[in-house]
Amino acid sequence: MQNILTIEQLSKSFTLHNLNKQIKAINNINFSLKEGEFIGITGKSGSGKSTILRCIYRTYLPQEGSIWYNSKKFGPIDLTKANAREIIYLRKREIGYVSQFLNVMPRTTARELVKQAILEMGYEEDFADKETKKMLEHFELDPELWDSYPATFSGGEKLRLNIARAMVKRPRLLLLDEPTASLDSVSKVKVKVLIEQLMNEGTTMLGIFHDLEFMKNLCDREYNIQDGQFAYFTS
Repeated sequence: MQNILTIEQLSKSFTLHNLNKQIKAINNINFSLKEGEFIGITGKSGSGKSTILRCIYRTYLPQEGSIWYNSKKFGPIDLTKANAREIIYLRKREIGYVSQFLNVMPRTTARELVKQAILEMGYEEDFADKETKKMLEHFELDPELWDSYPATFSGGEKLRLNIARAMVKRPRLLLLDEPTASLDSVSKVKVKVLIEQLMNEGTTMLGIFHDLEFMKNLCDREYNIQDGQFAYFTS
């Protein structure tokens, strides 16, 4: 299997202007991810886990290093140097991201959010409608909420919707930032079922978890990060 993602000497700092101080979030991160593989990253809060994912998704622009992604459309592309149009395309068609928080346009219903994610992949309306229904049912979102605005949802409902919206695309690379943070045990099982299904279909994943029990038998490798650097990994 060839690498779908190769990260070399990745570093990211943040400037606290009011204190005239720089904080190093991650320093000299190196690893690769093969197609179809699932890597888990563990570590304490503030250790730099989410920063890695946000650099890959280009929410953050790192100061140093490269992130080589083997794109279906563009071929090998360094995400740290990709232009805005390329990043937008990759987010729509190839790279999915699940965060703990749901940020959506106001006056967009839960049903519209999931359906739009499918339409962005180039599918027809009928297929999008069927897949949307299937995904919302899988996560047991009350049908009465489907045409409501997510601003009215509980934290757990928002997270389930966020996961549904990312997973319904079946992206080539899926980034999971604490996807089970505020879910009950039943919802966690449903997330696990979908992760296993996507793995069987060939989706490559990189995930951050505090729930180590959830990670059991899922990840091919685990990296532990401490103070912005990888301390060890297990396979």
